[in-house]
Amino acid sequence: MNIRLIVKNLGYVLIIEAASMLPSLFVSLLNRQDDFSSFLITILLLLVLGTAASRINVGYENLYTRDAFALVALSWLLISAFGALPFFLSGAIPRFIDAFFECVSGFTTTGSTILNDIENLPKGLLFWRSFTHWIGGMGVLVLTLAVMPSTKAGSLHIMQAESPGPLPGKLVPKIGQTAKILYAIYLAMTLVLLLLLHIAGLPIYDAFIHAFGTAGTGGFSNMNESVGAYHNLAVEIIITVFMLMFGVNLSLYYQAIKGNPKAFLHNEEFLFYMGTVVISTVLIMCNTVGTVYQNFGEALRHASFQVSSIITTTGYATADFNLWPTFSKVILIILMFVGACAGSTGGAMKCIRILLLFRIAKREVVKIIHPRSIYSVKIGGKVVDEETQIGVLTYFFFYLVAIACSTLVVTLEGKDLVTSVTAVISAIGNVGPGLGLVGPMGNFSSFSLLSKIVLSLDMIVGRLEILPVLLIFSPSSWRRANI
Repeated sequence: MNIRLIVKNLGYVLIIEAASMLPSLFVSLLNRQDDFSSFLITILLLLVLGTAASRINVGYENLYTRDAFALVALSWLLISAFGALPFFLSGAIPRFIDAFFECVSGFTTTGSTILNDIENLPKGLLFWRSFTHWIGGMGVLVLTLAVMPSTKAGSLHIMQAESPGPLPGKLVPKIGQTAKILYAIYLAMTLVLLLLLHIAGLPIYDAFIHAFGTAGTGGFSNMNESVGAYHNLAVEIIITVFMLMFGVNLSLYYQAIKGNPKAFLHNEEFLFYMGTVVISTVLIMCNTVGTVYQNFGEALRHASFQVSSIITTTGYATADFNLWPTFSKVILIILMFVGACAGSTGGAMKCIRILLLFRIAKREVVKIIHPRSIYSVKIGGKVVDEETQIGVLTYFFFYLVAIACSTLVVTLEGKDLVTSVTAVISAIGNVGPGLGLVGPMGNFSSFSLLSKIVLSLDMIVGRLEILPVLLIFSPSSWRRANI
């Protein structure tokens, strides 16, 4: 493994994180609150360490796949640890593990929190808390590739390690240019969302907070009651639409811009994603009208918002779905597994993998009925190679193993099964709220330090899709490569 090159690139990542804290530093200065010095100290520390690491001389600049995976995993651990310092140094979150949990939840766009009174946090910290969603939504290393071309060695491997989904690709021949295109689309959509939220009645600061949370499909709010605190139908509709938009593969927007808007209608994953949203919304609406809500309009309003929030793994809430009928809650749990589209800012399994699993299962049934038949697994009319199929099955296996092992640890606390299981599913799927004590009106503050560490790792494992994190714990990965 090319350790020197990994450390050098980690230096660039720390410099990027320092620059990312500057807007929060400005917000803190503007509001003259106690978090200014904590941001200043953290930024200076990041700049010193990042500059020192980035100046390391490397013998060769070949970044192998395992190097890229290790770089991505270590980057996310480091940015979370350093990103937690403003919370910890300011005293807003007295225990570092709690601050680490909060920051991991931010960067991985999970949205789970240990805070009981969000509204009393300094505005600079709340801004940073939500801005981590926006940074993490597209990926820290993708941002680094976009703004620092010197990290181009092995950049395709980096993008494969950090991009969500089994089939990451390039929009244009150069990876750095691809990263810039993706960020341009991401930024433009965020700015439109920000403007609409402000027009709909949100103060500009609140609009920024919720634009970051929606774009990154993270779900942090500056209100204790999340989006529901505003009781603003226009805001809810805007956020619902944009949650769904950010749950779509960003490359489809690029194709539409290039003159191919029909790309959406020809994309099987997009059609599956939207079909799942519509069916889930209708089922929950029918299940809650007359029991939880008085009329179809109110049921549609809350069902559509929560379905969009959960399938995109955003985690915003306008209602306490803990109080919904069991049928509706089971639908939400299923959506926690399904997730959004590959290439989006959403988490969980991804619709493309669910589609592939269905197609693989269908092939096995056909082979039983017609042993001599040749049945190819296809997506979008193209045959999916065996390597990709094996990769999807392997990922699914590891995903379930991670949930099972984490649940065993978390249940040591003695909390009820619904709380424990959905806390883990929510963490590894980067969803945010679960059910029971970790429902939309609850939080994760009552968990032990051990459980918070496990859930923090689950969030990183889920965001990086397992393999990069497993790789750094494999001794063979650290042996020097033959060159």
